[in-house]
Amino acid sequence: MKVIVSHDIDHLSVTDHFKDLILPKFLIRNFIELITGHLSKKEFFDRFFKLFLNKWQNIKEIHAFNLKNGVKETFFIGVNNGKGLSYSFKKARKWIEFFHENKIQVGVHGINYRNYEDITIEFEKFKSIIKDVDFGIRMHYLRTNESTFKNLSAVGYMYDSSLMMIKDVYKIGNMYEFPLHIMDGVVCGNRKFSDVSIEEAKLRTINIIQKAKEEQVQYLTVLFHDRYFDDSFSLWKDWYIWLIKFLKDQGFEFISYVDAIKEIESNECK
Repeated sequence: MKVIVSHDIDHLSVTDHFKDLILPKFLIRNFIELITGHLSKKEFFDRFFKLFLNKWQNIKEIHAFNLKNGVKETFFIGVNNGKGLSYSFKKARKWIEFFHENKIQVGVHGINYRNYEDITIEFEKFKSIIKDVDFGIRMHYLRTNESTFKNLSAVGYMYDSSLMMIKDVYKIGNMYEFPLHIMDGVVCGNRKFSDVSIEEAKLRTINIIQKAKEEQVQYLTVLFHDRYFDDSFSLWKDWYIWLIKFLKDQGFEFISYVDAIKEIESNECK
C-alpha cells in the first residue's frame, strides 16, 4: 500500500473573511474553548496573534516539512468562492503559478458541484493557468450530488478525491476516483468545542489504516489542511508530524495522485 498526501487550501488571509461568517465563528469558538478549558491560554493568544499577521495559510511551511520527509504532496486550491472559501482568483492564481513553477502537484478545490456548466467554468479557469497539464479536484466540504462525478469526468478532470469511504481507486468514465480515507477533521476533531486527545487521534488513524489493509486498498489517501500546520493548533500539527513518521517507520511509500495513475496504467499495459 502506497500513501497519497494532500492539502486543501481553505484560507489565505484573514482579510478575505471580512464579508463572511468565518471570522466571527472562529472568534466565538475560541472564546468558548478557552472558557471551558479545552484550549490553553498559549494557543488562544497564538491564534489571535495570527489575526494581526493577516496570515491564515502555512503552505510553504508544510511543503518544506514534506520535502524534508520525502512526501509527494498535492495541494487543492479554489478558483471560485463559496461556503467560507473567500480568497480571490487573483490570489489563487499566484499560488497556482508558484506550485506549477516549482513542480508541486496542484488541483482544484471545487465549489460548483451541481451542474455541468458551472463545473466547466472552474475547470477552464484553472486550466487557463497551467495550460496542458492534467489535474484533479477535491470538492470543498466534500459536497457532491448524483451527477457530480459524471460531470467531473465529462469536463476532463484526471481524478477526483471527494468521496470518503474505505475503498480502493476505481474509474468513473475517464476519471479516476481516489476515495478519501484519513482526514484531519475526522480523526482530530468531531467534538463540539474541543479536539480529541493526541492518543485518541493516533488510535483512530491506525484503525483506519488497518481497515484499508483489510480491504486491500492500494493507495491510502490522507488530507491535512495546511492552515493547521502551526503551533497554535498543536494537536493537529503534532498529529500530522506523527502520522508522517509513523507511515515512514511502517515502510509505506509516498506517491502523488498523478504518479499513482501512471503506475496503474503502466501495470494495465503489462
